[in-house]
Amino acid sequence: MDASLTLWILVAVALLFDFLNGLHDAANSIATIVSTRVLRPRYAVIWASVFNFLAFLVFGLHVAKTVGSGIVALDVVTDRVIFGALTGAIVWNVITWLAGIPSSSSHALVGGLVGAGLAKAGLKAIVWGGVGKTAAGIVVSPLFGFVLALLLVLLVSWIFVRSRPAAVDRLFRSLQFVSASLYSLGHGGNDAQKTMGIIAVLLFAHAGGHGAFRVPLWVVLSCQTAMALGTLAGGWRIVHTMGSKITRLSPMQGFCAETGGAITLFTATYLGVPVSTTHTITGAIIGVGAARRTAAVRWGVARGIVIAWIVTMPMAGLIAAAAYLLGGGLLR
Repeated sequence: MDASLTLWILVAVALLFDFLNGLHDAANSIATIVSTRVLRPRYAVIWASVFNFLAFLVFGLHVAKTVGSGIVALDVVTDRVIFGALTGAIVWNVITWLAGIPSSSSHALVGGLVGAGLAKAGLKAIVWGGVGKTAAGIVVSPLFGFVLALLLVLLVSWIFVRSRPAAVDRLFRSLQFVSASLYSLGHGGNDAQKTMGIIAVLLFAHAGGHGAFRVPLWVVLSCQTAMALGTLAGGWRIVHTMGSKITRLSPMQGFCAETGGAITLFTATYLGVPVSTTHTITGAIIGVGAARRTAAVRWGVARGIVIAWIVTMPMAGLIAAAAYLLGGGLLR
């Protein structure tokens, strides 16, 4: 197959992954504001998609550089490796989306890269520092979201202890527009950059590995648009799990969960850590539920989500490795 044609086909597949990422992870941005009935689902996805797109105006490209050059070695990347990585991530995303499981698109992509890289060159293909940073994010981001949300609930409850419940409810219904916007901004900033990194490293490989690794503006705008459109399409199965099955939320609790999640995402994006927005908001939602009482959290549902987190990287990696091997007849 002609090299330039292959390049643009793979760019299109990467943007399809980005769209599916927005579709799959739409629940992360809107679950709390929908479950508290502050916004109807159709308006919530529009709200979230706008801020998903605007994220490129706020954040640098640290996460894109980590994914593009910090997971597998640049000299290992070929069309076939990227094909395997994207196939592993997309197939796993579709499986978990159909099952209504809020797994991580981010870790599916990283797992896909690792699986395809291992299939090509073995252990020498892996940049262990970047993989270690990502693996640490699996543990740290939900814990950070959990602790922040828990502390926010306790602080807000103390501040408004003498206020009328109806007045508090009205106030936080308004404030949830702010917290949901910030969370969607963090979601668009961290998640869209992962696909930017994939496309950028693909362009770098097609240029023969010459020059500095960089992310062109058209790649940034394309990825933000694809993610925003995916969010606009929505992911209602996962919204149900995230917004109501884990714990019931009031507007005040929704605000605390979104704010805790947003702070976590802003911090990770600044540090260039490709964390999971799914993990982050799930940890935050569990945190606000646990602030009420531990019985308020449906731990069986939470346990199922955690299991999905653990198996995402290896499963996406296995699918990616198989796709890499099967793609040998078509791709270099």
